[in-house]
Amino acid sequence: MQTAHVPAESSLFMEPGEPDSLPADSPVSEVSAVRPRVNAHIHLPPNFSAFDTVAQAVDLAADQDVRILGASNYYDFRVYSEFAALALRRGVFPLFGIEIISLLGDLEEAGIRVNDPVNPGKMYLCGKGIALFDPMSEEAAGLLAVVREKDSERMNRMTTRLALRFSSAGLETGIDAIAVKKEVVGRHGCPEDTVYLQERHVAQSFQEAVFQRLQGDERAALLLRAFGAPAAAPEDAAGVQSEIRSLLMKAGKPAYVEETFVGFDHARRLILALGGIPSYPTLADGASTICQFETPVTDLINAIVARGVYAAELIPIRNSPDQLVRYVEALRSAGLVVTAGTEHNTRDMLPLEPTCVDGQPIPVAIQEIFWEGACVIAAHQHLVLRGEQGYVDSEGRLNSAYGSGDARIAAFRDLGADVILDYQRTAGGWR
Repeated sequence: MQTAHVPAESSLFMEPGEPDSLPADSPVSEVSAVRPRVNAHIHLPPNFSAFDTVAQAVDLAADQDVRILGASNYYDFRVYSEFAALALRRGVFPLFGIEIISLLGDLEEAGIRVNDPVNPGKMYLCGKGIALFDPMSEEAAGLLAVVREKDSERMNRMTTRLALRFSSAGLETGIDAIAVKKEVVGRHGCPEDTVYLQERHVAQSFQEAVFQRLQGDERAALLLRAFGAPAAAPEDAAGVQSEIRSLLMKAGKPAYVEETFVGFDHARRLILALGGIPSYPTLADGASTICQFETPVTDLINAIVARGVYAAELIPIRNSPDQLVRYVEALRSAGLVVTAGTEHNTRDMLPLEPTCVDGQPIPVAIQEIFWEGACVIAAHQHLVLRGEQGYVDSEGRLNSAYGSGDARIAAFRDLGADVILDYQRTAGGWR
């Protein structure tokens, strides 16, 4: 089995005396007594992100006492070496992940919304604790190349259509996909071949072009012609970016390009080839009407388990405390590993510790479930880095060494907590 490469100073391999394997009946870890703050899902640049640099994300995590931080980037992982090195220096335990957009054709045809509130059949799928990304296997590289090609072609076409739309409205932007990439490189100082464009990147480029060239009434008039409706707030950069996406780039809109995403099986296979655990990102009441795929929650659980997905994740800032409790308790009671994050995939600089909608606190019992989930991911990542069996194997089958799902989760939780504690000692303590 291949192992991930990270710089020596940031290696997740521990010194002699580290936890070697999963104990059959391990005690509660020392670190569990004082549960660190956890965020298992953010996006780091060059993904569209609230952060300008990886260092900014890690420093903010340390300053806000978030001590376990997971990145879930789209389609390139070279930034993870820098993430690992900086995380060690600041005493932040890094979790490595991937997020993939897939399309379930049968659900699309049936008009069933999965975890995208607008586009039927579109499913976001995460991989947690990926470890086999540098170097990655030939299989993983091939699967990822298909994802990159499909995504890049769609973004190229969408950028061209958006430029035509603004041209017809009276503004020649000169923007194409290459220009958008160069802007991302200039903003984040990253190599151009690590940049895979997202809709948000493109929307930001066009918003900035409009704001640089037009002011006041001229700007409002241009946006009215482009949108076909008045802009809600022509002086609000983030708001205009959002309207470019919703009014021009979504299904049925002028710059929309038909989805060309890979199928679910391709996405899941890629996650497993990267050594990760497939995890379902759950919107719940993050959609104003909960997506059909996600309600009732028992049907959601049955649907994802039937597809070989044994973990789920929530972004609590989308959810009311009551709905969060209902979904998390149901998912965990069904034997799924559950994690939480913030994404930070807009320019809004939210606190890094997850909260519910309007900043309402996450109930303590649910925080414990999220901490448990992060420990399971840490243990899986640790074992796969060592060439051992993780929470799931390379085919996505659950580790069969345990008599029950609860026993499996408990063992991985305890190993993960010990791995995090040893990392803390290596880093000189949380600071």
